[in-house]
Amino acid sequence: MKPTIRLIPHFVAAACAFAAAGAQAQTSLPPAIAAQLDKDYPAIEAIYQDLHRNPELAFAEHQTAKKLAERVKALGFDVTTGVGGTGVVAILKNGPGPVAMLRTEMDGLPVQEKTGLPFASTATAKNAAGETVSTMHACGHDVHMSAWYATAKLMAENRKLWSGTLMLVGQPAEEPLTGSEAMLKDGLFKRFPKPDYALSMHDEGTLPAGQVGYRAGHFRASADTVTITLFGQGGHGATPQETRDPVVLSARVVMALQTLISRENNPADPVVITVGSIHGGTQANIVPDQVKLQLTVRTFKPEVRKRVLASIQREVKGEAIASGMPKEPLVEIKPGADSVYNDPELTARAVKAVQGALGADKVVEMPAKMTSEDFANYGQAGVKAVLLHVGAVEPGKLAAARAAGKYPPGTHSPQWAPDFKPTVRSFITAETAILLDLLKPGQK
Repeated sequence: MKPTIRLIPHFVAAACAFAAAGAQAQTSLPPAIAAQLDKDYPAIEAIYQDLHRNPELAFAEHQTAKKLAERVKALGFDVTTGVGGTGVVAILKNGPGPVAMLRTEMDGLPVQEKTGLPFASTATAKNAAGETVSTMHACGHDVHMSAWYATAKLMAENRKLWSGTLMLVGQPAEEPLTGSEAMLKDGLFKRFPKPDYALSMHDEGTLPAGQVGYRAGHFRASADTVTITLFGQGGHGATPQETRDPVVLSARVVMALQTLISRENNPADPVVITVGSIHGGTQANIVPDQVKLQLTVRTFKPEVRKRVLASIQREVKGEAIASGMPKEPLVEIKPGADSVYNDPELTARAVKAVQGALGADKVVEMPAKMTSEDFANYGQAGVKAVLLHVGAVEPGKLAAARAAGKYPPGTHSPQWAPDFKPTVRSFITAETAILLDLLKPGQK
C-alpha cells in the first residue's frame, strides 16, 4: 500500500482554493471551437460506435490502441505505443509553458451486452483464465476515448490559443485497477515529460446527461482484495460432531466482518466490506475441509484502511479459534488502487473553467463514491490531478426513475447505454475548457 496522509483537511484546502482560483479561469470557449465541434460531431459519433462494437479486455486493447494512436498521430502528435503493455502516449509541444496530461481508459468488461442498440457489441474474448466471455464497454470507456480524440483534435487545430505541452495518455486495464501502475513502471513520467497537471473524466449514471460533477479532496475509494481460506476437518454430513465445519465458520466470519463497520468504525469515515464469493464443499452430505472467501475492502483514509485490514485478520483468526479449527486461517491481502484525491486548487480551477464553458447550472458538487479508479496512481506519483464525472443519463429517464424510487441501469450493467450526444459534447467542452485554461499563454 502507498497511503498518503494529508496534513491539511481537504475541506479547508478546497475552500481556500476555490476562492483563489476564480480569477484564473476563462469565461467561455471561443466561438470557433463550438463551430468546429459541430462540424466534427458526425465523425466523433462514428468513432464511438466503432469502439462500442469492438471492445477489448484489459491488456488486450491492441486494435483499440492502434485506432487511437493512428488518429492522434495524424493530428501532429508524437506517438509512442506499447507503454505498460498496450498503452498509448501522445505528445504535442507548443511552445513554453506547463505540461497538461489528459488520460482516457481503453478496456472493456467481460459483460454480455443487453442494450438493444443497433451497434451493440457481440464480441467475445479470452479472459485471464482462458475462458471465452462476452465483452462490452459497460463502463463508458468508449465515450471517454471518443471525447479524448475530439479534444485532442480541437487543441491541435487551435494552437494559437495555448502554450505548453499537451500529453495524451490512452491507458489499458483500468477495470482491474492495474493499468496506470503498469504505465508508470514502464517509465511514463521518466521517458516522457512529467505533467504539472493530470485530468481525467468519467461518465456518471446518477447525473443527467451533460451535467458535470466534481468533488475536491478524496473522491473515489481505495480498493483492496482479501482472500480468506478457512481450514476445517471434513467428514460425513450425518455426523457433524466428528468434524469441524468451515461452512458454519464462514457464515460466522461474514457476519463478524460487518461488525467491524457497525461497531469499530467512525460512521463519518466510510468503509465497505463486500464478501463477493464463497466457495466450499461438493455435495449436501459432505462437510468440506476448507472454504474460501473473497472480499473487497473500500476506504478513503489511509489510517482507516490500515486499521480495517488488520481488524479483518484479527476477527477471522479469532472466529477460527472459537470454532476449534485444527489450523489457523490463511488471510491474503492484495493491495489495490489508492483513494483518488482531487487536488483542491486544481479542482477549483477546473470547476471555474467548466462553469464558464457550460454554465454554472451544469456544474454540481457530488458526494464521494465508494467505487475505485486507478487514476489515483498519477496523483500518488506527485502530479496535481483531478477526476471529474459527466452525467450520461437522459434527464427525463433519470427524473422518472428517481420519482419511482428506483435507479436506471448504471455503469457495469449489461444495459448501460449513455445518452451519447449531450454526454460526449459536455465531455469535450469541459476537457477543452480546462486544458485551454491550464495552458494559457504567458503562465510560468
